[in-house]
Amino acid sequence: MSTLLDRQRLLDSSGLTPHGNRAFTTDGMMTYDWQTIDSTGAFLIGELERLDQTLHDPLVAYTWARDIDLREDVTMADEVSSFTNSTFAMAGGINPTGINWISKDSTAISGPSLDIGKTAQNLNLWAAEVRYTLPELASAQKLGRPVDQQKYDAMKLKWNMDVDALVYIGDPTSYNYTGLVNSAAVTTSNVAAGASGSTLWSTKSPDEILADVNTLLTNTYIQSGTAIVPDELRVPPVQWSFLVSQKVSSAGNVSILEFLRNNSMCNAANGKPLNILPVKWLTGRGVGGANRMMAYTKDKNRVRYPLVPLQRTPVEFRGIFNITTYYGRLGQIEIVYSDTISYADGC
Repeated sequence: MSTLLDRQRLLDSSGLTPHGNRAFTTDGMMTYDWQTIDSTGAFLIGELERLDQTLHDPLVAYTWARDIDLREDVTMADEVSSFTNSTFAMAGGINPTGINWISKDSTAISGPSLDIGKTAQNLNLWAAEVRYTLPELASAQKLGRPVDQQKYDAMKLKWNMDVDALVYIGDPTSYNYTGLVNSAAVTTSNVAAGASGSTLWSTKSPDEILADVNTLLTNTYIQSGTAIVPDELRVPPVQWSFLVSQKVSSAGNVSILEFLRNNSMCNAANGKPLNILPVKWLTGRGVGGANRMMAYTKDKNRVRYPLVPLQRTPVEFRGIFNITTYYGRLGQIEIVYSDTISYADGC
C-alpha cells in the first residue's frame, strides 16, 4: 500500500508538487500538477484497497417542476413577460345597484365598462460555461469517469437549484422580487391557538389541525368570490413529517395526513382529496420567522412561471480547452389571480 513517503518520492521523481503548485522541467516546459491529476478523478490506490467506482453526486432536492406550471410561450428573444387583468363594471337599470330592468320606451340603457391593466416583469439571462481540457478528457476516458458528463450534470444541477429558488422565494438580493411563498400580493393570516394555547401542530389534536386547514381553504374560497376552492396545500417538511407519522387515534390506522386529505372542504367541493406536500422554502418563511403553509390552485391560468429552456453554443476549441456555454431566460413568478392563493403562519 502506498504511504506518504512513497507518494513524496513519486512526486520528487516526476516533478509534481503535492500542494497544487505548478512544476516545471529543466527545459522550461510545464508538467501536470497534483490538482490537474486530481480533477480527472485519478487516485493513488493500494493493492488491498477496493475503490467503489460509483460516482456519488451531492444530495440536493428541488421541487419547482412539481408545484408550478410553466409559461412556455416566452422565447430567447423576449426581454419582458407580461399579462393582463380585466376589470368589469356595469350599472343596473331603474336601480343603479340592481337588475337591468327597462321599460318599453326606455331611452337610457346602461352597458358594461371595461378596464384592462398590464403587469410586465423582466426575463433575465442565465448562463454557465462548461469547459474541460483535452488531457482531462483523455484521462477521464481511461479511468472510465466521464468528466464532461459530470461537469454538464453539475451545470444542470445549478440551473435547477436557481429555478427552484426563483419560483418559491424570488431573488431578494440582486433584483429584489418575490416568489410563490412570499409574495406581497397574497393575503396572510395566522393559525389559531389550540386547546394547549399554542399554534404549533405538534401540540394540537387532529380536529384542531383540520380546522386550521379548512380555515385557510375557506379564506381563499371567500376572497376568490366563492369561485375557487384550492386543491393544493404546501407545508414545511417537519410539519408534513408529523402529519404522516401521527395516527388520528391510538385505535385507528389512518395518519393525520390521510385524515386531512379526505376530510377537508376541498374533497367536498372539488370531488378529490386535498394534495398535501412538503416545501422546504416554507420553513421560517412567515412573519417573525414562523413556519408558513400555503393553499393554492395549480393552474397556469392562475399562477405560472415564465422560463426559456436551456440552449447551448457550439463546442469551441480554444487551445487544449473544449468550451460550451449553456444559457436560458428566467422570469418572475406570475400570480395572475392573487385571490386564489393564501398563506397561514404559525403551524
